[in-house]
Amino acid sequence: MAKNRVRRIVLIGFRATGKTTVGRILARKLGWNFVDLDDYVEEKTGKSIRELVEEGGWEAFRKKEREALREFSHRERIVLALGGGAVRHREEMESLRDGALVVWLCARPETILRRLSADPRTQTQRPSLTGRPPEEEVLELLREREPLYRHFADLGLSTDALSPEETAQKILEELKSRITLEPNGKN
Repeated sequence: MAKNRVRRIVLIGFRATGKTTVGRILARKLGWNFVDLDDYVEEKTGKSIRELVEEGGWEAFRKKEREALREFSHRERIVLALGGGAVRHREEMESLRDGALVVWLCARPETILRRLSADPRTQTQRPSLTGRPPEEEVLELLREREPLYRHFADLGLSTDALSPEETAQKILEELKSRITLEPNGKN
């Protein structure tokens, strides 16, 4: 099997599966840049996701998210953590995955709900997508998105029983099987 040149790592998956935490660890270990796409959209617009949604609905946020995905489709030496619904932008995802290792971080609904309830940012930065109770929303959105996560992912990892460090290590092992990193970090 020929080794490919991986220019970026893209982390996909539902809220609270560890994308941001694992992404930061990976970027540090690789000496690459890290970007959380939701944070990037907030920084670029000067508004929180909640504010964007309150002002223009989820479509206003999704439009900004789509634009941000396009910006990163040619960036190299970057670990990019996407928001849970970014996989809905099929054209942008296809472009982004060219030259990337796309990793789907997943967790059981119970784990996601536990992590969301323990995270103080949930109330301020993670507005409801459906207006339904959290348990129903998580199950509904997982049913909708899992086929997309599966379609775009090169690798899927459950974070239920893995620490962020262990998850990052598994991704690095997969990356090493796909490319040869030179001592200075260039590939």
